[in-house]
Amino acid sequence: MVSFNTLFSRKGLAHIFLVLSIAANAPAQSVLPEPKPVPLMQVIPLPHQQASFQRDGVEIARYHFGPALHRPFLFPVIGPSGRSLTRMGHPHDPQAHSHHNSVWISHHNVNGTNFWSDGGKGKIRHKRIIKFEDGTECSSMVTENQWVTNKGKVLLSETRRLTTLPLDDSEWLLIIDMEFKANGAPVTLRKTPFGIIGIRMAKTIGVNDGGGTIRNSEGAVNEKTVFWKRARWVDYSGPITNEKVEGITLFDHPDNPNFPTYFHVRNDGWMGASLTFDGPRKISPNKPLRLCYGLYIHSNMKAKEVIEAKWKQFTKIRSTKLENPSKKK
Repeated sequence: MVSFNTLFSRKGLAHIFLVLSIAANAPAQSVLPEPKPVPLMQVIPLPHQQASFQRDGVEIARYHFGPALHRPFLFPVIGPSGRSLTRMGHPHDPQAHSHHNSVWISHHNVNGTNFWSDGGKGKIRHKRIIKFEDGTECSSMVTENQWVTNKGKVLLSETRRLTTLPLDDSEWLLIIDMEFKANGAPVTLRKTPFGIIGIRMAKTIGVNDGGGTIRNSEGAVNEKTVFWKRARWVDYSGPITNEKVEGITLFDHPDNPNFPTYFHVRNDGWMGASLTFDGPRKISPNKPLRLCYGLYIHSNMKAKEVIEAKWKQFTKIRSTKLENPSKKK
């Protein structure tokens, strides 16, 4: 025990004053701010030029845009079961169809240059990411691409926005919104059924391999009656597990120049919207081409009325404008 004399000695008093001084000058305990809500929908940048679209921390799609690629693409595209509803390449002819990159944008004939196949003389080169956006109602990324010939000539500058929106029961909607600008001289997307968007379905969903089904908005079923026919949408659904059927509906937008578009479909597991099946599309330097497509990723074999309602919802969501990358430094 400290004695009375020691406590009130000169040394003891100095110690007491020091303790009291420290206590008096100590800052009050800080009040932490309320944490901000974590967005339900996020885009997470990844190494090796990839970005992960996530819903509540679980990946639903991944965007690939590395410099060695012939074109940017999305893979996987994950359905409610947790499995990818798309694949890379044709299940029976992977070499000749190596350009079937799950979900991709390209065109067979741009001013005479083939951007569609991997052996073509054109490459869609990712230039930069303009921005990422997270949120409760959606997430998105905006990128700038260049369509370049093998001689290094830039034919088109493309701004692309990829947006994911959550729906009930782990379903979701992907919107691909694009603006193409001719680089100094007019550019023509020449007449061809190959382009401008393609989807290679998972093998088990294909009509031939898995017993899946193709349907369109006009009531046609499978390749024979859907192939190169106009429609607002085409749905490709089939088994993704032994217990579950899931699918993707490809939506055309009423603002697209050839709406309702011609759809290129095959029972072997792929579908696409053919922008120039009925004729060429000219892009002038002062008149950009704006396109928009939607992918409804869903469970079960949806009734036509359900898909039609989702299509109408999609037509009201489209962004009014895309950022102009030329104005950004």
